[in-house]
Amino acid sequence: MHRVNETLIVPSGLAQIATEVAGAGPVVVFLHAGVADRRMWQEQLAALAGAQTRFRAVAYDRRGFGETLHTEERYSQVGDLFRVLDAVAPGERAILVGCSQGGRIAIDAALADPARVRALVLVAPAISGAPEIAPVPPAIQAWMDKLEHAEATADIDRINALEAHAWLDGPLASEGRVRGAARELFLAMNDIALRAERRGTELEPEAAYGRVRDIAVPTLVVWGDLDFPHIAQRCRYLAVQMPRVTTNPMQDTAHLPSLEHPAQFDRALLAFLESLGEENGA
Repeated sequence: MHRVNETLIVPSGLAQIATEVAGAGPVVVFLHAGVADRRMWQEQLAALAGAQTRFRAVAYDRRGFGETLHTEERYSQVGDLFRVLDAVAPGERAILVGCSQGGRIAIDAALADPARVRALVLVAPAISGAPEIAPVPPAIQAWMDKLEHAEATADIDRINALEAHAWLDGPLASEGRVRGAARELFLAMNDIALRAERRGTELEPEAAYGRVRDIAVPTLVVWGDLDFPHIAQRCRYLAVQMPRVTTNPMQDTAHLPSLEHPAQFDRALLAFLESLGEENGA
């Protein structure tokens, strides 16, 4: 049995993956967004480790995020995920909960080795190989132009503020819509990622977009109504293509519903996890 908030360092190649474990029971691995780190899931780890639940929650920082550094080597995001699984739950099938780029990794993992994945929770997921969506709404194009200028001048603070507007508030919502601890945490997490030294080469998996119909495990797809329009479109694509999908569009939230509305998100997550029952050998 794992004690709450056990912190592990998991070797994967040359990298040392900072990993956190809470609770006991079937393993649920949380994969963070590309503007965050494992701290975006702190409320979910607490919820799953509570006395009324029976799950072991795992969250880790990918290379260049949080407490995990890049290393000078070729690596696979799915490979790093499987190394974490080997360390915390050898031989177990995992429920993967991924947001944005974390969702992309969850999808890629389910396609790479279906025997290791019991279920998926995809929160506003990216999908490798997804086509570009056009046309871009004028307000979003204006944001993209501002971001391009900030990147050209290497203005990290400005980039962080612009990304908070898009990914936390929502690209078509008012800047600063989300305030308080959620915004402070977003800015702190994303600042680390933006300033991280880039080293190594990520090995790209085979494109998943045309293959998601092959994912047979139960899947919950969640997205916010204030997110980028193309993300909602991709989530609806998954709902049509994947054979065992439940959808949960959330109101008044953007790209990070688990951070913005944790109680509402946790209810949906726990209901889905409990619905799995003894299916797939849990």
